[in-house]
Amino acid sequence: MWKLIWPILVVILSNTFYNVCMKSMPGDVNPFGALMVTYLGAAIISGLIFVYVVGPSNVGVEMSKINWTSVVLALAIVGLEVGYVFVYRAGWTVSTASVVANIGLACVLIFVGYFLYQENVSFNQIVGIIVCMFGLVLINI
Repeated sequence: MWKLIWPILVVILSNTFYNVCMKSMPGDVNPFGALMVTYLGAAIISGLIFVYVVGPSNVGVEMSKINWTSVVLALAIVGLEVGYVFVYRAGWTVSTASVVANIGLACVLIFVGYFLYQENVSFNQIVGIIVCMFGLVLINI
């Protein structure tokens, strides 16, 4: 059971800090400069953990396994980060912005799962999308 729980707890905790940091970023800071510092730090931390986990002699082998997804993920991450910076600078509250973004994402991913990965879409999921859309209306009134 812990195998299922600890990763989602890491996501929740990290996402909490993420939103607090994004909301707390000074308004006069260039978001791309701030992201550069953020990702240089993340690259150093990831690099150290990567070398520790795979061992220095296996770095080349492991790096050769990387494909296009890492580059597209980098673009997606920059879009995500800059999007949140401007969402908060536009005046969204931490509680509302995150809820709206995550509900929208969940609804989009149902269709992505269906069309890209041939995942089944249940009646309950369709009802869930409708309920989420209604919730988005209520949360923004």
